[in-house]
Amino acid sequence: MENLPIKHASGLACSGEIWFCNFSLLLVNFKLHLSDQGNSMKQIRHASMSFTVCKELEASSFSEDRTCKANNGMDRIFSGIQPTGIPHLGNYLGAIQNWVRLQEEYNSVLYSIVDLHSLTVPRDPPYLRQSILDTTAAILACGINPKRCFVFQQSQVPEHAELGWIFGCFTSVPRLRRLPQWKIKNTSQNNEGNVGLFMYPVLQAADILLYKSTHVPVGEDQVLHLELAQDIAQHFNKKYGKFFPKPRAILNSTKKIKSLRDPTAKMSKSDPQKLATVSITDSAEEIALKFRKAVTDFTSEVTYDPDSRPGVSNLVSIHAAVTGLSIKEVLHQSVGLDTAHYKMIVAEAVIQKLAPVRNEIKRLQQDKCHLENVLKAGAEKAKELAAPVYQEVRRLVGLQ
Repeated sequence: MENLPIKHASGLACSGEIWFCNFSLLLVNFKLHLSDQGNSMKQIRHASMSFTVCKELEASSFSEDRTCKANNGMDRIFSGIQPTGIPHLGNYLGAIQNWVRLQEEYNSVLYSIVDLHSLTVPRDPPYLRQSILDTTAAILACGINPKRCFVFQQSQVPEHAELGWIFGCFTSVPRLRRLPQWKIKNTSQNNEGNVGLFMYPVLQAADILLYKSTHVPVGEDQVLHLELAQDIAQHFNKKYGKFFPKPRAILNSTKKIKSLRDPTAKMSKSDPQKLATVSITDSAEEIALKFRKAVTDFTSEVTYDPDSRPGVSNLVSIHAAVTGLSIKEVLHQSVGLDTAHYKMIVAEAVIQKLAPVRNEIKRLQQDKCHLENVLKAGAEKAKELAAPVYQEVRRLVGLQ
């Protein structure tokens, strides 16, 4: 991909969806925890409402792009993924496939392995090092092309952390305390959450704005986390003159993939039930078993009604996502099938979809040198974009 000069980048952004991805499930746990305590129903309602509000943001101050048709060559996308190992089916069908599409539709795209963010949870150093390479192998195998985008390791571009510190000095403690991720995690850690976790959203804002990013691929339930980056950009611009763009969301239309054992919760790598989550490196036998054991209901007909039939509806969503068919087309093809038979049809479709990905991951994992070179080359290109922006920030705030 051609290296765009800074003057051509009005700005683009991520959490990629994966970057922000863990907080929806945590919100559910947060609600249950507070409910058990019996003294914070008001907080529960507030947390729930904060995510519902995301759907109203387009009509308010938050602007979003539901498609990428407006790309005029001056946009830039930044998204990130935490190095937590091999992605699961939900990651692949949601964020990663969207990333693959965006790299073809935009001229300036950066995808980062956000290893600094992963340190908010204690990591065994050898495991973290391997997870960085495994995550790189996984996204490359899924179709991310280093010739079409920059793929790099966050910590190899020190301007991320340095800009994060500067932004932290513009961000109030009460503002961060109000953010859902801090409330959720801090509560789950008996109110002993670390400073890195508290500052996590500020570093996210630095990730986005360091490249003057203009768009962030996110799910509807993740949009709220972009507001801080917008607020910081606006505050900086008001104090020092217009410099940063206001990053907008690119919403992913793919239906959320749910747990196979609890279809009311998102699919998650941290789910203690081994049959709940399909890894993109699972064998055909493992995938078939997990779908055979998938929770549905006592009605045999295949229908789509997420509220009253979440289990079967989740299977339909998965089937549609892996085949590229619409929900309506999937239902039409499934007329007359019972759910037991339908589970195996979905399993086979997933097996066929993931087989080449799994094989490519295994091949890439054996070429550590190639993976390291991809990250190194990506970091060098990312630095070329980041350095002029950060140096100008330093000048504006008086550090040079």
